[in-house]
Amino acid sequence: MQRKLQSFATIVLVLVLSACSLLPDLVDETKGWSAPKLYSEAKDEMGSGNYDKAIKYYEKLESRYPFGTYAQQAQMEIAYAYYRQGEQAQALAAVERFIKLHPNHSHVDYMYYLRGLINFNDKLSMFHFISRQDPTERDPKAAREAFDSFKELAERFPDSPYTKDAIARMRYLVNAIAQYEVHVANYYLRRGAYVAAANRAQTAVKEYPDTPAAEEGLFIMMRAYDALGMKELRDDAESVLKKNYPNSDFFRGGRAKKDPWWKLW
Repeated sequence: MQRKLQSFATIVLVLVLSACSLLPDLVDETKGWSAPKLYSEAKDEMGSGNYDKAIKYYEKLESRYPFGTYAQQAQMEIAYAYYRQGEQAQALAAVERFIKLHPNHSHVDYMYYLRGLINFNDKLSMFHFISRQDPTERDPKAAREAFDSFKELAERFPDSPYTKDAIARMRYLVNAIAQYEVHVANYYLRRGAYVAAANRAQTAVKEYPDTPAAEEGLFIMMRAYDALGMKELRDDAESVLKKNYPNSDFFRGGRAKKDPWWKLW
């Protein structure tokens, strides 16, 4: 009798597990939806900010209807949805996948632009060195990658509707990277690492001579060389500073009174 009960219990358990395995198919609300229906519902979820659900719909769309314009559009929308969610790694992976699969797509320029935006808005990038974190711990890698993406867009698609904004962001990125170099140079200067300060400031001046950061870079070079007793180099830096910035606030013991570069965005 006990064996019969055990066998019966085993059969019941197997049936319950089998039913559970079939449950997802039973409750899949998208079953039988056409490609236009899936796309429309996904767009509605995107518009409502329900990015997780939108991504699931787009993935179902691409899986069930892998060929045609709807699948391609779904791939683009997935990348954008991840971007809006702040999921940088997934967004970049989706962008790279689309570019690789559809290099000649009529809207591939947008994907290059989106790749730049993803890196541009990377919250772990050097844009946040103005916070309390040690500035030398910030890596401008994302800024450089964003610049490269925008540059590739501008070179490949000069007539793209996204190119004008990309070029404006490239200018911002150059200023940002230059200011980062100066910020780190100041960090070294405050701690008495004068050689490192001079070298870092010199990098900003030489590589980004037309940025607002160059003025402060020259001033840091002056102070660093002065502290090192290198009078000739100190005088050279001062001469260049006076020639290019004759009214610099640094000569009056202050700092350049200009709007911060980061207020542009």
